[in-house]
Amino acid sequence: MKIKDLEFEPFVTEAELAEVVRRTAERINADYAGRKVVLCPVLTGSFMFFADLARQLTVENEVCFVKYTSYEGTASSGRVDASLPFPAKVKDRDVLIVEDVIDTGISMDYMLQQLRALQPRSVRVCALFYKPGSMQKDFRVDYVGREIGNEFIVGYGLDYDQQGRTLKEVYVVKS
Repeated sequence: MKIKDLEFEPFVTEAELAEVVRRTAERINADYAGRKVVLCPVLTGSFMFFADLARQLTVENEVCFVKYTSYEGTASSGRVDASLPFPAKVKDRDVLIVEDVIDTGISMDYMLQQLRALQPRSVRVCALFYKPGSMQKDFRVDYVGREIGNEFIVGYGLDYDQQGRTLKEVYVVKS
């Protein structure tokens, strides 16, 4: 499959994604049992993962979308833009950030700093994909759907220059 100038091949199937979402939701439901959590999906990339995850959550929750971006093309720009930041109402509340992919950690580190300034009771991080080999920051990812290498992936919310987000499966750049 071709998107713009890059060729992609299948990487994670729709069935595999469903299993990752199921396992992740089970852990979140167990960890937040009896508590109300503020779910903060990071737009735009997490929208498909979050929609599937949210339908499987049984814990009481409130949804609060945020938007932080640092990607340009296939790589992080190193700069973070907060066009929809965390709201002040997270003070003294349990917050779960839901992200599509964490690679360098630059965006998430910035988000965590911004969020902690608002004094939530607790903060946890959930990522569909995690690239430990690319990490440049030091923080804990509490819920990891799947660890991957440094591959560039697209689909299921993830994009290449705003294209490919609505693919039902995840594809990787052909090497």
